[in-house]
Amino acid sequence: MATTAAGATAGNGGDAPMAGEPGERGISRRSSVAVLERHLVLHRRLWRASAASSFLMPLMIVAGFGLGVGGYIGQVQGVDYLAWIVPGVLASTAFQVAVGETTWPVFGDFKWVRAYHAMRATPVRVADIVAGGLLFVLLRVVSSVLIVCAVTAAFGALRSPWALLTPLVCGLVGLAAAAPTTAFAATVSHDSYFVLLFRFGVVPAMLFGGVFFPVEQLPAVARPVAYVSPLWHGVELQRAATLGAAPHWPVAVHVAYLLAVTAAGTFLALRAFRRRLQD
Repeated sequence: MATTAAGATAGNGGDAPMAGEPGERGISRRSSVAVLERHLVLHRRLWRASAASSFLMPLMIVAGFGLGVGGYIGQVQGVDYLAWIVPGVLASTAFQVAVGETTWPVFGDFKWVRAYHAMRATPVRVADIVAGGLLFVLLRVVSSVLIVCAVTAAFGALRSPWALLTPLVCGLVGLAAAAPTTAFAATVSHDSYFVLLFRFGVVPAMLFGGVFFPVEQLPAVARPVAYVSPLWHGVELQRAATLGAAPHWPVAVHVAYLLAVTAAGTFLALRAFRRRLQD
């Protein structure tokens, strides 16, 4: 049904590249939406499997660390620990949801389900497949973050009108994590590589990305590791939005870095998809 949704819309004869329309390397809005629809249909049937990691886990972290550990820590950078940790949890939720949706699901659509190969048998182009997948991740991230935001707002953790930008920031963090991960998943030949990704990429980003403690607490030689991660830039933007405090780096620098990672990751994903769909 998934591939049917994408194929049916694209295969009706009205979406094939025509004179004056985007060619093989262009993007068709209609086909991209069809790919997005396919992901939504699948998620409607499987959402229960991801509910714990999307909603329950972030709330448990807020309760466990924010209320429990925060009772011992007191204040961090002038605010109580609960309010300080919430923006980090929001950004890390976006980061984890994006990585989760672009590892095994992308690999499976190449290796096990061959859904992408089925899409390529229709007028759907590679750019449409990648764009539809990233749109789905964006919706997943924003929907997950909105629920966590609603709960944490009840704790009084959102203390600035700029907190309204939280979904936008999390969406940007999600795309910056999803695009390069999609490229990686389209390149590997076995899903065991994802264990390495989580062990040496996701977990260190969570631990040293400013989610649980200020990056300034790290040794100076270790701080660049945090600065490279998109998560740290997202945490800084979230903390500025929810607390109304200026980040350590200019907002434009954080946004530009996340956009640059998204653009580079999308470019690599397009190239990886084109190569893999040639077989």
